[in-house]
Amino acid sequence: MPSLRELAPGLLQLPLDPIQAVNAYVLGDVLIDAGGRLDAKKILKALDGQALTAHALTHVHPDHQGSSHRVCATLDLPFWVAEPEAAQAASGDCLSLMPDNRIARFSNRFFSGPGHPVARTLTAGDEVGGFTVIDLPGHSPGQIGYWREADRVLVCGDALRNMSFATGRPGLRLPPDFFSCDMAAVTATARKIRELAPELLASGHGRPLAGGASIAAAIDRVTAAA
Repeated sequence: MPSLRELAPGLLQLPLDPIQAVNAYVLGDVLIDAGGRLDAKKILKALDGQALTAHALTHVHPDHQGSSHRVCATLDLPFWVAEPEAAQAASGDCLSLMPDNRIARFSNRFFSGPGHPVARTLTAGDEVGGFTVIDLPGHSPGQIGYWREADRVLVCGDALRNMSFATGRPGLRLPPDFFSCDMAAVTATARKIRELAPELLASGHGRPLAGGASIAAAIDRVTAAA
């Protein structure tokens, strides 16, 4: 079973499988993302004894909201979602936030969970668990990240990923086009992250990446090829 790992003060990673192909995080007292719908049991076990006050998402895709309803219902947590995707989070309609293709439909069929009432809509500048909400659109229309300028830590959802979906090997990449609604915005968001100059990048897929120079060079590489 997965367990929480401290990445930085006030930031815990919850890798939901051994190769960290899907991650959730705890920012202070807020759970960020909740894997697919089959991850609920392992998430709840890992969170046993953890004091939480809310559950928030980076974006409403099946591998991030799949267990949100069950986690919120079991732990009696309010559900916080970026304002542009609140309706989909409440209804469980992840598919409308992805391109229409068979891979996206497969993901939606097997990983998405039921909707859950949204208690708070998040916008850029809001504070969540000691981090500041920033807009990171492209992979989904309303994707957000959580940024802490004091130590330059960014939880970026799927704005970037540190693994190959084909091989599982580490390596910074843009999100794939078959799951992303606007690839031009994806590239612009990656460049925005480069300008923030994070020292620690924690994504929805793959191992956290540390070191500002390494992160900057990796973003330059993937955006140059875009």
